Amino acid sequence: MTLSSLTSPLVKNPEKLETRLTEIPSEPGVYLMRDGSDRIIYIGKSRKLRSRVRSYFRDDRNKTERINRMVKLVTEIEFIVTDTEAEALALEANLIKQHQPYFNVLLKDDKKYPYLCITWSEQYPRIFITRKRQLGKAKDKYYGPYTDSGLLREIVHLCKRLFPQKQRPQPLFKDRPCLNYDIGRCPGVCQKLISPEEYHKIIQKIAMVFQGRTQELIDILTAQMQIASEELNFETAAKIRDQIVGLKSLTAQQKVSLPDDTLSRDAIALAADDQHAYIQLFQIRAGQLVGRLAFVANSQAEPGAILQRVLEEHYQSADSVEIPTEILVQHELPDGEILADILTQRKGRKVNLIAPLRQTKAELIEMVERNAQFELQRMQKLGASNQQSLEDLAAILDLPDLPHRIEGYDISHIQGANAVASQVVFIDGIPAKQYYRHYKIKNPDVTIGHSDDFASLAEVIQRRFRKYIEEPKLPRLGNSDWPDLIMIDGGKGQLSAVVSILQEMNLLADLQVVSLAKKREEIFLPGEFLPLETNAEQPGVQLLRRLRDEAHRFAVSFHRQQRSDKLKRSRLDEIPGLGQHRQKLLLAHFRSVDYIRQATPQQLTEVPGIGSRLAQEIYDYFHPDFNEQK
Repeated sequence: MTLSSLTSPLVKNPEKLETRLTEIPSEPGVYLMRDGSDRIIYIGKSRKLRSRVRSYFRDDRNKTERINRMVKLVTEIEFIVTDTEAEALALEANLIKQHQPYFNVLLKDDKKYPYLCITWSEQYPRIFITRKRQLGKAKDKYYGPYTDSGLLREIVHLCKRLFPQKQRPQPLFKDRPCLNYDIGRCPGVCQKLISPEEYHKIIQKIAMVFQGRTQELIDILTAQMQIASEELNFETAAKIRDQIVGLKSLTAQQKVSLPDDTLSRDAIALAADDQHAYIQLFQIRAGQLVGRLAFVANSQAEPGAILQRVLEEHYQSADSVEIPTEILVQHELPDGEILADILTQRKGRKVNLIAPLRQTKAELIEMVERNAQFELQRMQKLGASNQQSLEDLAAILDLPDLPHRIEGYDISHIQGANAVASQVVFIDGIPAKQYYRHYKIKNPDVTIGHSDDFASLAEVIQRRFRKYIEEPKLPRLGNSDWPDLIMIDGGKGQLSAVVSILQEMNLLADLQVVSLAKKREEIFLPGEFLPLETNAEQPGVQLLRRLRDEAHRFAVSFHRQQRSDKLKRSRLDEIPGLGQHRQKLLLAHFRSVDYIRQATPQQLTEVPGIGSRLAQEIYDYFHPDFNEQK
């Protein structure tokens, strides 16, 4: 048997397909589908594995285009048998989270909505807002994504004012706390004036706000205020009173009229078009709307399946206290009973999944759906504008298809000093910051007083696409990492430098490259002496201008950062025996050159790698007058 027959899709080998399907048992479990590169491209679950997997390979006009594309790529099918459907559901969720199969990526993380992160993995946890959810540290906790970033910032600001906590990412002083400690905004984290255990208690109170447990927190604080008052500790009682007043202001005007106001409940609904589904999840606790979360999904699945996937992923990382006792859904879920059983086990009490059809609860679902519809309409307007720009750009450049992924490159330096480059990426006309990348120019000929943007661009492009030369089997066309269009900030010279390196790498035939010159906003194509005849204000050119401006902004900001870091180290470079590694250790310990200058030799030796002799040399360098007196 040849290697090609081993890796050919199963649909092209009916005998092998039937043999494989026969081997699959009719029991609950999870199935994994692999492509010719042995990558897992789809993971699913079923109460009867054989019948579910077989259904993919039947002629069925009701199958979505996404599933049809997936089936044509399957070369191998694996399965894992479980005892129950609930185990299969939990296992499927874990495997999808671990492998991120291409055809399972239903929810889209487009960085549009912010999260709130609490870094429980650190001794003194930080609290910050982010649009990128990192899953590297299991203990860190993310809440969201929130639809209203302004309201989220207000809540975070209020929590920082009500509960003393770490206010700065880095300490301002080495050996004493800053003003925030003196005014009671920080418990002195930088100097460890509070134990990690006591600090965790403060952060746990803040976490309750984002868990939708504000009323529970108010009840706890009320009891603490009463105790402090009875003990005649009126200053503490006054502080707790202010915290209670601030927390009550969060939900003062968010009352939702529902029966059984003592219940905690979530309500979820979606609105969809041919491409995307926009989902809204309202969190209601004790009759108060405490949170409104948003998700974006691929709309090619059934509405009930989309809602189920959102709920599975949302509650998978939630603490048991965050799971409500009642979940209202717009559509019946395909495996709603299984999901309800899993949530019931995790929470320790009954969790009901309800698709209401009448009265107040149905009206609540209608309100959530209206909010999802407004979001869909807003994104459709934005999408229509982007679509017009992409269509115009495709017409200008005579592209066969609309450019899905566009990359922009720019160089930044001051007369060759601290030369850096930027790579920015637009997906469907929208900045995709998760794919942005910085480059430090390594060319030894690019030095202070001698810049070479042509060579710098050639170096960056060579580094960007080097993996396609080192791994010849790596797919190009159809690969999500492969750009449909590359834009270079500059004129014919910059474009020629990039074209030359791509020709050397034998990649030019599969890449579309243009440059956009400043001043007249002229577009140049490879091998063309004159620019294209365009209007600087037409949609396609404006899209390239936005890309060019973003690449320039990103490059300049990185250049300024590098220049600032170098200025910090410039004086340290003059000290004999103090290399780059020890300079980093010193700056990490003292935070600035000024504090290094003020340090005594004994304090300098506290830094790893700094012996007494080198510490004395550093001290003598910053205190030449004292050295002369000796």
